[in-house]
Amino acid sequence: MFVYEFKVYPKPQQITAINEAIRTSQFVRNKVLRYWMDNRGIGQPEMFRYNTLLRKKFKFVEELNSHACQAAVERTLKAVNRFYDNCKNQVKGKKGYPKFKKNTRSVEYKVSGWKLSENRKYITFTDQKGIGILKLVGSRDLNFYQIEQIKRVRIVRRADEYYVQFTIQADPRERVKPLTPSQKAVGIDLGIKYFLADSQGNMEANPQFYRKGEKSLNRLNRKKSKKFKKGRPQSKNYQKARNRYARKHLKVSRQREEFVKRVALRLIQSNDLVAYEDLNVQGLVRNRHLAKSISDAGWYLFRRWLEYFGYKYGKVTVAVPPYNTSQKCSYCGQKVQKSLSTRTHICSHCGFIEDRDINAAINILKLALCTVGHTGSKAWGDLPSSLVGAILVGYGESMNQESSHL
Repeated sequence: MFVYEFKVYPKPQQITAINEAIRTSQFVRNKVLRYWMDNRGIGQPEMFRYNTLLRKKFKFVEELNSHACQAAVERTLKAVNRFYDNCKNQVKGKKGYPKFKKNTRSVEYKVSGWKLSENRKYITFTDQKGIGILKLVGSRDLNFYQIEQIKRVRIVRRADEYYVQFTIQADPRERVKPLTPSQKAVGIDLGIKYFLADSQGNMEANPQFYRKGEKSLNRLNRKKSKKFKKGRPQSKNYQKARNRYARKHLKVSRQREEFVKRVALRLIQSNDLVAYEDLNVQGLVRNRHLAKSISDAGWYLFRRWLEYFGYKYGKVTVAVPPYNTSQKCSYCGQKVQKSLSTRTHICSHCGFIEDRDINAAINILKLALCTVGHTGSKAWGDLPSSLVGAILVGYGESMNQESSHL
């Protein structure tokens, strides 16, 4: 499964219809969740039967395509199952108890409620919400795939207008030319001062998109806050200021994603094996001194794209335990204790001197070469779970596979 995304430019009456469809989807999800809370222990059959009752009781719910209502119920079911799984597996901290949605930004259709034009450049939503025909603007061509391969269609509302996403059931390797083997292997160490250092001695600068845009973000946030009126309906000027602030955040996140895509693709295309640390980013951001810098670097996003491109181009990606990779000498193997502020590795046993991050990258590569023959999941470029599944992940996040610049 992978996702293609197109931008659309709906007319004012279509925007009203799309927003109504999104609110209806949110209403169904929240009502089903309340039904589960009041009747603990019910399962999927009861949730879908309750959805049928909602369609009979409320006319605006009946106007939304039945498959779109079912997709909203599946969202609730997914949240409930995740909560039960976290409790069963004794996950530390909060277990993710399902919550009501207040600002849903998407509505999802399955295999009905929409129809593509003959040239696949337009999509028509056929339910009674009145969305109508939308032109698909983008560089991807849906003509390569059969209609039966499109399993989900989703309308997403973002700060910079609206998008339509298609989940396609196909292997991303089908239309890819095989790369010539480079006979190279590389280990990479992710950092904050530099985005990454590899075992070949190369370093990639950290662009720090959020840090560079922080001054502008803070200014826009102040302007938004000045127009906020507590306890009263917000003015149009507040909504405009809120939108400008959201668009700036969206720009920063897109800059970060485009950057990690390019770096990941370059590493995959120039190496047959890429080794990296199996970092627990969720745990690392709990450090209040480094949380902003780690989030700005986008380590998890980079790993996700590295694994995807590894799967697509048939290259090996290996995640190794990060324990002692920075402390151990890559030349003699002895442990050399050093603090985080010490940026140069100087071995007191063999006299080897190297940059701390490059030394760690060499250790990561050695670990990968030792375990590559019997490593676990994702070691041979398995498709990451975040990119698999018929249900599109999240509410409103960008999941378009690959930029048109790649």
